[in-house]
Amino acid sequence: MRLNEGWGILCYSHSMMFHSPQYTLTEERFHGITHGIGAVLSVAGLVALVVMAAQGGDVWRIVSFSIYGGSLTLLYLASTLYHSFQNERLKRFFRHLDHLSIFLLIAGTYTPVTLISLRGAWGWTLFVLIWGFAMGGIVYELLFLGRHKWISVTIYLGMGWLAIVAIKPMLTMVPRGLLWWLLAGGLFYTGGVLFYVRKKMRYHHVLWHLFVLFGSACHFVGIFFYLT
Repeated sequence: MRLNEGWGILCYSHSMMFHSPQYTLTEERFHGITHGIGAVLSVAGLVALVVMAAQGGDVWRIVSFSIYGGSLTLLYLASTLYHSFQNERLKRFFRHLDHLSIFLLIAGTYTPVTLISLRGAWGWTLFVLIWGFAMGGIVYELLFLGRHKWISVTIYLGMGWLAIVAIKPMLTMVPRGLLWWLLAGGLFYTGGVLFYVRKKMRYHHVLWHLFVLFGSACHFVGIFFYLT
């Protein structure tokens, strides 16, 4: 086999292996619209949180809210662009960025809770653990580029519910109202996974997007009203 033929087969295999999921044009429009709304709301939320933190002069809040709001904005922006482009190369790039940003959002959501409410030994331990898992998940995604998706989903869920290991100090130090909003958001995210994995169901990804919107809205409400 000649070198150029071998290279052609390799490139073809690579493109087939990482080919983006096929959705109808209508589905993709709904995907882009739902998370486009999320992107706009995320930017507004980021600005509101940082402005309120800056007015109070609390460095912990400024840093925590910037990380949280930035990760939220990145996820919705990456998802919107992924579902908006038709070019396969751009679509593949933003699809990977979308998946990577999920790890960042989960860790970013934990950040205000651990650095503002918990602090101390438990807060820093949970902070280091969640960001360690996020970095590990990102490395895994970069190495395997979306293969074995069930592993990534398992990591997402494990990170999301990691707070259970610190439930006792959280019940003592985190506002009870915030805990309820965090729980509601976690249930929305987890429930959405049931639709995310049902690839043969029409509009399954739209439903996943809606559950993500509701989940992130719950977390934002809790953080905004109990930590600002």
